Amino acid sequence: MKIALMKSTFLCSPQHARKRTCLTFALFIALGSCGGGGGGSGTSVDTPPAPVTPPIIGPAWSGFARDAQHSAVGAIATQSLSRLVWQTPVDLAPQYSGSSLLIHYGSPVITTRNTVIVPVKTGATGGFRIEARSGVNGAMLWSAASDYILPTQQSWTPSYNLVLTAASRVYAPDIGGKLIYRDAADSASGTLQTAVFYDAAVYNASRTLFDQNIIINTPLTADEGGNIFFGFIARATNPANLVSGIARVGADGRGSWVAASAAAGDAAIAKVATNSAPAVSADGRTLYVAVNTVPSSGLATGYLLALDSATLATRSKIRLTDPNKLTPAWVNDNGTASPMVGPDGDVYFGVLEASPPSHNFTGWMLHFDATLAQIKTPGAFGWDNTPSVVPRAMIPTYAGPSSYLLMTKYNNYGGAGTGDGKNRIAILDPGQTQRDAVTGTAVMKEIQTMLGQTPDPDYPGGVKEWCINTAAVDPMTRSVLVNSEDGFLYRWDLSVNLFTERIRLNSGVAESYTPTAIGPDGLVYSVNNAVLFAVGR
Repeated sequence: MKIALMKSTFLCSPQHARKRTCLTFALFIALGSCGGGGGGSGTSVDTPPAPVTPPIIGPAWSGFARDAQHSAVGAIATQSLSRLVWQTPVDLAPQYSGSSLLIHYGSPVITTRNTVIVPVKTGATGGFRIEARSGVNGAMLWSAASDYILPTQQSWTPSYNLVLTAASRVYAPDIGGKLIYRDAADSASGTLQTAVFYDAAVYNASRTLFDQNIIINTPLTADEGGNIFFGFIARATNPANLVSGIARVGADGRGSWVAASAAAGDAAIAKVATNSAPAVSADGRTLYVAVNTVPSSGLATGYLLALDSATLATRSKIRLTDPNKLTPAWVNDNGTASPMVGPDGDVYFGVLEASPPSHNFTGWMLHFDATLAQIKTPGAFGWDNTPSVVPRAMIPTYAGPSSYLLMTKYNNYGGAGTGDGKNRIAILDPGQTQRDAVTGTAVMKEIQTMLGQTPDPDYPGGVKEWCINTAAVDPMTRSVLVNSEDGFLYRWDLSVNLFTERIRLNSGVAESYTPTAIGPDGLVYSVNNAVLFAVGR
């Protein structure tokens, strides 16, 4: 996201004046953008043969940032980035603002038997369906419609995300706060079923009221036991007495919920932060959720909560604070920052700074222990960003104290504060510190960084920004798969700190940040300009 001050009361959207998305500062900012491009329709670069049963079984990619901890660490070696194997649209009616595509797209989920399940937007302002495709060639295996409607408070269209359980059941958001789900995700035939976290009979008695006023506003997260967690908004009083909060649907179908304000112990808290996927500790006992206030009176602020994953009772909470200003940070609904739980149980969460552009609109990656009682060294970039875990063995020269490192985008947006447009990605050490170049605050030490590869003509000396909100990490090849606004997908080989491969997906279009994912056969998946690309040999 590049932000430029246009007047004392206005900000211009990232990337450049060409986006023409200047917004009143008192309400919100124009939000992060990144390369899309290309586009087109159809399911394959070449005409696919009829659907086939995939001949491989491998590790699944279960949802946003792969797992319930949001580590984004793959478990199979990725194929070389040699060609576009197949592609399929994730938006049948993309809505551009000038040359920009102002929407977040959900991650594909991929089964152990190589079925790629894709959330697809079908209309200009909404409408969704789920498409299950062969990972071999993109051929359609099955599809199902959802009546889901989007929350409307944001200036960017929120994401629509699926989740896959260990039992190969796929869940998707539906209208009225319901979930739809399907067992046997690899089978061409199956029955679509419904789960209602607040009681199906109550829903059926007042269907229209619930459909119009109860909206799921986060990605879905599944723990190892098949329990599902998400945030929801209640826009009006209702027979179930729902107010905006956090919901749980157990693997047995039983639902429960807690109000966000009650869980935070603060009446000013309005809801779970939109687009922010709940995270679950490795032992499955703790649920981490970001909640925030209504932003109309200023910048939305909030807390990170640690809840009992079975009862949703609050175990601990911490106010999300700017580590430089020591005042409440901005918990912005237009980003997709989600809690990430590290292998040691530490928790990370990205926010924007309290007084933008005091940190060049890059925000901070806040860092806590598992109980949220100890505030640890932050990272120097947090906007619209969920960090990925990097096992220390991926960098043979690393000799520091940490058992793992973090991969994060590290853009320095041209025209935002002192931003120079030299956009980077970085490997950070959560156990060592250095001084932040902008504020002097102690931040995580940079172990390796890489500058973007394509000049940005709008910022002399600057480069196109990195276009990633959660980047897939491949320990087998010691590499990270990352999108750039220039329209390329890159392999960053951490063992030599070089880009050893890249492939052009398209010509590059300004778009909100996107994820990468890894299939069980090693194909790499990347979303750009409303299209999902499968890349491999």
